[in-house]
Amino acid sequence: MKIAVIGAGAVGGYYGALLSRAGADVSFVARGAHRDAILANGLRIIGVQGDFTVKIAAEDDPARIGPVDMVIIAVKTYDNDTAFPLAKVLMREGTAVLTLQNGVDSADDLAQAVGRAAVLAGSTYIATAIDAPGVIRQTGSHRRIVFGEVFDPPSEVTPRVRALADLMLAADIHAEPVADARVPLWEKFIYLAPFAAFTGAARLPIGPLWADEESRAAFMDAVREVERVARASGVNVAADSVEKVAAYTAGIPASTRSSLLIDLSIGKRIEVESLPGSVIRRGRAVGVETPMMRALYAALRPHLKMGQ
Repeated sequence: MKIAVIGAGAVGGYYGALLSRAGADVSFVARGAHRDAILANGLRIIGVQGDFTVKIAAEDDPARIGPVDMVIIAVKTYDNDTAFPLAKVLMREGTAVLTLQNGVDSADDLAQAVGRAAVLAGSTYIATAIDAPGVIRQTGSHRRIVFGEVFDPPSEVTPRVRALADLMLAADIHAEPVADARVPLWEKFIYLAPFAAFTGAARLPIGPLWADEESRAAFMDAVREVERVARASGVNVAADSVEKVAAYTAGIPASTRSSLLIDLSIGKRIEVESLPGSVIRRGRAVGVETPMMRALYAALRPHLKMGQ
């Protein structure tokens, strides 16, 4: 299978390297010092499963890669306006485009660029970071992707989703193919949107927030708001989704920071619109009030232009 990964950062770079090591024909659409280092020295992975380096193609112009069987999009959502048109350049008849991005908006936006029939969507659970140009460090053992169809989802996993999942599993990626990707996307979003917004607005990791009674209660209020928006949007998330978030949050290390907080702390752009902003817009569309998430969104909006 010929695969192009748009975004060779901590997520896309790591998964692309695993797929390449397993024998897939992988190319990156990347730019800057990271791309230059990959071309010069290969992409180096340092991780709990062992260290390795892959020699892999990396281009800033997708036309030099040419049509592929699968496009994987792994950029931050604020880059979608430039990334999605690149996917179109890489497509031929039958090409699928899988977005592995935060939030629940990307599939709809991607469909406008490449057509609904091409789109797959998924949630990923991974702990990686760029150590230096051309070097990605895996900081935890998670490497899980849950993905599937998102528009008019069938009752069973489709052949193209199954084929990609088999390829991922052969590459030591913990792939979980599903018939309806909307459910895992929203179940992650119910946790992620409040987690990112609270840690970002407070400029604190989750530990001090969870330890404080008032902060913990407010966090769970925000979780319930997002869960209500999911159900009002017709997505059948698990009946115990809120309880699962509480149990998970109580068990993670107190030092855990959201990627939004990390980006905010180093002056990079942050995913305000695709996380708390999306909750507000979608809540309004389905008639669900989201006062806690709205307050967090308002606190983060002044930072929208940071890093630009």
